[in-house]
Amino acid sequence: MPETQEPSSLSDRDPMFDREKEKYERPIVSREYILSYLESAGQPSTLEDIIADLEVSEEDQEALRRRLRAMERDGQLVRNRRGAYGIVEAMELVRGTVSAHPDGFGFLIPEGGGKDLFLSPREMRKVFHGDTILGRAVGEDRRGRIEGAIVRILERALKQVVGRYYAEGGVRYVVPEDRRIPQEFAVVEGGELAPVHGQIVTLEITQYPDGRNMPQGCVVEILGEHMAPGMEVEIAVRNYGLPHQWPDEVLAEITHFSETVPEAIKEGRRDLRALPLVTIDGADAKDFDDAVYAEEIENGFRLIVAIADVATYVRPDSALDKEAATRGNSVYFPRRVIPMLPEILSNGLCSLNPHVDRLCMLCEMETDLTGEVQRFRFARGVMRSQRRFTYDEVAAILAGDEDLRTRDAAMVPHLEVLHRLYESFAKARERRGTIEFDSQESRIIYNEQARIEKIVAVTRNVAHRIIEECMLAANVCAAQYFRIHELPMLYRVHPEPSGDKLEDLRRFLGELGVPVRLPTHPRSADLASIIEDTRERSDSSLIQTVILRSLSQAYYTVDTGMHFGLAFLAYTHFTSPIRRYPDLVVHRGIQALLDAAGAEPRWFPQKVLQELGQHCSMTERRADEASREAVNWLKCEFMMDKVGETYTGIITGVTGFGLFVALREIYVEGLIHISTLGEDYFHFDAQHYRIIGDRTKETFQLGDEIQIRVANVNLDDRKIDFERVMPEGQSGAAKNRRNRRSRKDA
Repeated sequence: MPETQEPSSLSDRDPMFDREKEKYERPIVSREYILSYLESAGQPSTLEDIIADLEVSEEDQEALRRRLRAMERDGQLVRNRRGAYGIVEAMELVRGTVSAHPDGFGFLIPEGGGKDLFLSPREMRKVFHGDTILGRAVGEDRRGRIEGAIVRILERALKQVVGRYYAEGGVRYVVPEDRRIPQEFAVVEGGELAPVHGQIVTLEITQYPDGRNMPQGCVVEILGEHMAPGMEVEIAVRNYGLPHQWPDEVLAEITHFSETVPEAIKEGRRDLRALPLVTIDGADAKDFDDAVYAEEIENGFRLIVAIADVATYVRPDSALDKEAATRGNSVYFPRRVIPMLPEILSNGLCSLNPHVDRLCMLCEMETDLTGEVQRFRFARGVMRSQRRFTYDEVAAILAGDEDLRTRDAAMVPHLEVLHRLYESFAKARERRGTIEFDSQESRIIYNEQARIEKIVAVTRNVAHRIIEECMLAANVCAAQYFRIHELPMLYRVHPEPSGDKLEDLRRFLGELGVPVRLPTHPRSADLASIIEDTRERSDSSLIQTVILRSLSQAYYTVDTGMHFGLAFLAYTHFTSPIRRYPDLVVHRGIQALLDAAGAEPRWFPQKVLQELGQHCSMTERRADEASREAVNWLKCEFMMDKVGETYTGIITGVTGFGLFVALREIYVEGLIHISTLGEDYFHFDAQHYRIIGDRTKETFQLGDEIQIRVANVNLDDRKIDFERVMPEGQSGAAKNRRNRRSRKDA
């Protein structure tokens, strides 16, 4: 036995002793010290070795065991077959997240970046999508992918799964609705629920797969019949793990909120109630984040953007705040919203409803006639919206609709000033070189049964653009405010395209004969000019699509980076705190600076903000994917009675297995499999976004128009299959070839 080591001696050896002393009454060996020891040892060490070499006293050995197990769970250490602990990196292990594919295989996405590891269907039978694992590269498959093997499962992403319940021949099982989970679940006894064959249920997982045995679970919720109205949303909510029920602590906290703003908290704020502030939103909007007012001043404009003051009601570290942070943002589904905040706030006390007092944060700007902001300031305010306008109403008023101009005669001059301000902003936008795509948006019209009645085109009008420019200006001012005061903040960053994507874009444009020279680090104006210069070409939609796909994805981070697409050196989100948590953080930062009055503000550490930015970027992607799944389900249902009908479509995606086609008339997308394109061998040309016939040289390229027939609709897989409608001459030739072959065989 080694000599008992006093904690004071440990303080001399362990660089993290003071931190451990703050956390524990009896300090234990820190993780950093353990990792340093194992690194210097140069090989895995047993528990006995660690105890002896680090001179851990007998009374501290159990604490050491617990710490080693925790480091295993966190993927810092791994224990080999002889029970020795080794450093993950030294053992060439990769920690990451499982990304599953509906076809049964998957990938290990490394946490620290680097190449993904391919996980075979055999390996995927041990894990689910989203699990955190340790893996090891074991070689290459015949397609040149680095194959991985699962060494240890560190954290299970799924606790529950939603799927269809089956009871056949005395066997009960659930088939998950999430196609990234190919395993079926055996249903075990538990609880009093008795689902009926074919119903959708939620299963609580009681046993995870291990590669040999199927997973198991017990039914904890019966959602209803498979085709019940709204079922697509219930499934998506659970498939993506969206928080959708308010914890009891939150419900208790919101009981003290009333429908009106207390007089006491209006004091000390700038009074904007006499100002003709208005909200301009979509016709179906229920929460109103922002109101605007503009007036002409000498050589420019004064613009006030008033944003709902959520921060006054949602205090840091409250149960309400923790739940809002967990949700990250509101999620918008067909005919349903899962709000970030309870409706008493999102639709009531925080919403800038007309003709009632509301607290706000205001950004007041003075601009010149060229649309450049010359000065700005932030302040707390109290306001009263004078009118709730829709986009269509404002656009009609500005276009000269006499009835609406008469109805809102008092507001017309203010709207016209906003329009003139927008025109100056538009000039500044053009000078910056903001990228403008000719995209076609659509809107789904639902019937009383929450089913799709029709899908219609949506045209962005001048009112949309007015509000967009006002919000952009306020967001940029907020970003500048934090940079001036050097306060760490969450910025919205959109990086420039990667070097590989730029090289692909250069090559593609060159082969199309587009005269362009893209620098190593292009500006958004460089891409914007390409779009503008090629707008009249027949292949302009193809060029725009390829440019769009070369762009990176925007995200939240504390690093002050540019927003490439909008052509801003710094950008943040200030204007939607009701539905986005980063905006609420921005409001708190502004208020901290206002309260500090030149002193050092109390604020979050940069590391905390960075982790929050990563979380909010994830919840944003999760919300997009969940709402897309629900809409795809409804679109499949909408197309079920249209099998056999023909439509004109545009090729929106080209892959090795076929063409994705968006229908012009009804804005639904489906797949033409490569095997159904015609009587030829077709090859995928990834560099040129096309598929080419070997014998006929027939080409199908991104952006091409194509005639299709609806061949099949699979509601369970959310897939719509199209088949190509052959041109008259080609279809006849193919028929003649078949006839000749038939006669020859006879």
